Amino acid sequence: MSNDEIILTPEGLRSLELELEELKTVKRKELASRIKTAISYGDLKENSEYHSAKEEQGFMETRVLTIERMLKKARVVTNLDTSKVQVGSIVVLNDVEFAEKIEYKVVGSSEANVNENKISYESPLGASLMGKSVGDTISVNAPMGVITYELLEIRV
Repeated sequence: MSNDEIILTPEGLRSLELELEELKTVKRKELASRIKTAISYGDLKENSEYHSAKEEQGFMETRVLTIERMLKKARVVTNLDTSKVQVGSIVVLNDVEFAEKIEYKVVGSSEANVNENKISYESPLGASLMGKSVGDTISVNAPMGVITYELLEIRV
């Protein structure tokens, strides 16, 4: 995989497209209105509403540019199968030490979200899972030591 390309699942691509659309249409209009209202208050040097809105506008425009660059470099994973773990796979693991089942979706780094059990294929666990098959044992170095998992299931 090229260092320049951004690996996305179809859901990740759609999420970025929706966020970009929201920023360009709704958020830009909201901020323009806030700035216009703040300007009407007069003296811009000490106008905290104006400075706050302009700062937020700067962050938003940076995010728009970031998403646009990501979309230009995006490679969407398709044609998934369940014989080997790849980006887009949903895996069910058994933590060997604690006999706990854990489910993760392996995604590109821009989609990773621990709260949603989405792990990057570049993370220690994600990298260890890539190319593995059901029944394989995976060992991952973690701050608290080596964690061993058994790969129980691969879904798409």
